[in-house]
Amino acid sequence: MGAPVTHFQIVTKDPDALAAFYSKLCGWTVSVDNPLRYRFLKTNAGRGIEGGLWPAPPHANGFVQLHIEVADVKASVAEATALGAGVLVPPQSLPGGEVMAVLRDPDGIPFVLHSPAKLR
Repeated sequence: MGAPVTHFQIVTKDPDALAAFYSKLCGWTVSVDNPLRYRFLKTNAGRGIEGGLWPAPPHANGFVQLHIEVADVKASVAEATALGAGVLVPPQSLPGGEVMAVLRDPDGIPFVLHSPAKLR
């Protein structure tokens, strides 16, 4: 079974300004009603995937990250590193029970592996 892309994340130096930009340009709505004050983006399109905005570290440029759902984050991180990926943020539990890790693929592009609480 394949691993679906379930979410996109835009990492930016100014999440509030970019939230306003996409809200005006695309009609997306922004919600920060969560423990981490993450800016969830609802596209209001009825298809595709939803996304979010997260602050970039001061030294980083903005980028887009894919969130890929897997059944076992730790096992998938081990497989990814065996295939040449690097670990940026090791597997960890988030509020609400989701497990996630941030990796860099062999080409240097960051991505997230995650397992929602309902899958564990």
